[in-house]
Amino acid sequence: MTMISSRPLRIVLIALLVFGTASALLGAVMGVLFDGAGVPVEYLTGSLFTSYLVPGLILGVVVGGSQAIAALALIRRARSALMASAVAGFGMLIWIFAELAIIGEYSWLQTLYFSLGALQVIAVLALLGIAPRIVRADGAG
Repeated sequence: MTMISSRPLRIVLIALLVFGTASALLGAVMGVLFDGAGVPVEYLTGSLFTSYLVPGLILGVVVGGSQAIAALALIRRARSALMASAVAGFGMLIWIFAELAIIGEYSWLQTLYFSLGALQVIAVLALLGIAPRIVRADGAG
């Protein structure tokens, strides 16, 4: 069985987090400045929201912010980097679950971002040593 060094996996996780950050911030701008950028406001009927302002702010600050913090922590090799990455990955998953529950409409983008969050969590688990026969520890932190 071929072992994967944790260094390339760490780099992949950073790339996933940077993509998540950029996407969340772009989505936030579209939600806040362009009121959903073409997504019908009717999707919010029955929810706590009457516009895309608050969801856009949550997307940018909470989802995008956690993704950015995790990426920076990994780049700086902070002791909390894997915890921050797990929080960011689960945050992305929770965002998609909540989005589906609130708007009740499906888009292929939800599959993309759910997969992004899942891959982030899987990478964290691998870097934590959940698969020691596959991922070789060499300074994952």
